[in-house]
Formats: sequence, C-alpha cells, structure tokens
Amino acid sequence: MTNLTKREIVLEIYRKSGFPQKQIVDTVQQTLDIIQHALSEGRNVELRNFGVLEVQLRKQRIGRNPNKPTDTVIIPQRAIVKFKSGKVLKEQLKNIDLASLERSGRVEKSSGDAEGADDGEAVEDHPLRQNVQAPAAKPEGGGAR
Repeated sequence: MTNLTKREIVLEIYRKSGFPQKQIVDTVQQTLDIIQHALSEGRNVELRNFGVLEVQLRKQRIGRNPNKPTDTVIIPQRAIVKFKSGKVLKEQLKNIDLASLERSGRVEKSSGDAEGADDGEAVEDHPLRQNVQAPAAKPEGGGAR
C-alpha cells in the first residue's frame, strides 16, 4: 500500500469532475496553503466528518543524545499538530484490513515497548523495570498498647 500524494488527489478530482488539471492543482494547493496558514497561527482546522487538526503545545523536556547517551539535552517546548478523526472516518477505519497494515509494517509500538525488545521478554521482566519491594504495611492500631 503506497502513500496518497497531492498528485494522486489532483488526478482523482480530474477523473471525477473533468475540470482542467491546472485549475485543480491551484485549488488543492490553495486549500493546503489556507490550512497551513491557519495552523501556523495556532488555529485548529475542523473538517466535518473527516477530523480536526489541533495545534497543541508540547512541554519542554529532558532527552538523551543518541550519539552520547550519557549527555542530557533540553528539548524546548514547541507547537505540534495532532489529528483527531471524525465520526465518518472512525466508522470507515473499523472496516480496514488490519492484516495488510501489519504486513506493511505499520504497527504502532506501545509506550512500554523498548526498541529491539521483541525477544519474547515481558516488559515487566526487564531488569531496569524491576519494582522495588514496598515496606510492609504497619498493622492498624499503631502496634503495642
């Protein structure tokens, strides 16, 4: 399964409408420019039944330099765009062939997955994830009287 490109969108509209391709290219590009401009101003873009492009703030955090794992790096706060699918799209996604997505390598790693951790070892069994034993709870009543 390949990605949908702007060119494919233009050709699909051309096949369905018969409008000149130049006019369709201009219209699609203007639409994308308007969306991009709105997002860059911090505005959300709501496309009914399709979804919402939301501008969110990602907080500053501390990360690691992959080339020098002992060095910490401050990752500055920044604006990001999140997509929330709409009702119609959510319904259509229920009918997607999940096996074909898995075959194409589009499986999301869960937040607990470590890279290269698919050797059958459970995340809880990983040495760095061992829980420290909590101290035994004191009996109610405060002990000796």
